[in-house]
Formats: sequence, structure tokens, C-alpha cells
Amino acid sequence: MSLPHAILTALLEKPSSGLELTRRFDKSIGYFWSATHQQIYRELGRLEQAGHIRALPAPVPVRGQRKEYEVLPAGRAELSDWVARPEDPKPMRSALLLRMRAAAMVGASGLRAELERHLALHREQLEEYLAIEDRDFPAERRRAEPDRLRHLVLRGGIDLEWFWVEWLTGALAELDRGE
Repeated sequence: MSLPHAILTALLEKPSSGLELTRRFDKSIGYFWSATHQQIYRELGRLEQAGHIRALPAPVPVRGQRKEYEVLPAGRAELSDWVARPEDPKPMRSALLLRMRAAAMVGASGLRAELERHLALHREQLEEYLAIEDRDFPAERRRAEPDRLRHLVLRGGIDLEWFWVEWLTGALAELDRGE
């Protein structure tokens, strides 16, 4: 149920076309709530049918022109209600942790390479998040409410990547001790 809320959030931040939304998902929202381009376009249609968004009128009607959408009062109300609704955390699903559990039964052949690969990916993601923080959230921008909350979301991603980097480093060290 969160994809429509992610789209409403993005459109409240800035009215956008479907193409612009998919690009924004690829660059920001998609870090913590991913969606394919087809899912986004399909959800835009549903949100428009529900009366939560509308396509902005084009200055000059042109056939095949991109539609730019904005959130209507009903969409803002839905998003406000959703923000206030309780939701339990979802159980974590990790193929890597399952793979390690399986390795305990069948042997750890090839596990080191996969742990090293994951470590490199998490280090790369951490560097990207830190670069975004430096670029988009200088200290003076972290005080205003929207930016303060957006920065907290980014900090959550940074902290998760730090966790994985530290955990994977420790897991590799543990493998070394067992060999």
C-alpha cells in the first residue's frame, strides 16, 4: 500500500510528469522504496481515478504531450491519514543471511566471495549516501522541517549501510578464524 503514498509524497514535493517521477524514484525515493516505471505509471492512473491527483492542464494542448500531475486535497488528506496510521515493522528478508544459514549445513565454499561482494556494494552505497548528504544537506539546511525530516531518512540509510559494512567485516574476520 505504500507506493501510492510514495508517489503522493513525491508529487507534493514537486508536481511532476510520470517520466520525472520515475527519474526521481531512481535518484532518491527508490533508495528506500523501489518501484518500476510500469508500477509508477499504473499507480498514477489509480490515484487519478481515486481523485487524489490530477493532470495539470497543458498550456497548449498537444497530442502525446507528457502529463504533469499535482496532488488534490483528497490526496493530501489520504497521505496525512497514512502518516498517522500505525504500522508494524515488516520482517526482514535477506538472501545473504539465508545463504549463510545454508552454508552452515552444506559448507561455506564460495561464501567468502559473496560476503566480499556484498561488503563492496555496501561500501559503495555508503559513499553515495555520504556524498548526497554533503551535497544536499549542509548544516544550515538541516534545520527547516522538510529538510530535517528528509535528512533523517538519509541518515537512516547511512546508518544501515554502516551496520552492513561493520557486520560484513566482522563476518569475514570470523570466517578467517574458522579456516
